[in-house]
Amino acid sequence: MSGAEKKVCPECNGEKVIRGTCECSSEWRGSKVGDDWNDCQCVPQVICPVCKGTGFVETP
Repeated sequence: MSGAEKKVCPECNGEKVIRGTCECSSEWRGSKVGDDWNDCQCVPQVICPVCKGTGFVETP
């Protein structure tokens, strides 16, 4: 045993992924779908770069 302990990842709170978010504003125009403008910009869900998807980080 190496003596390292695991603690919940502070970046994703143990969720293993960082959830995507969407922000909508009529101040910008994104893309046009048919006759409607899409005023939302979305960030996709990504695997946590700190814990690499494990949900835990090792502490010395």
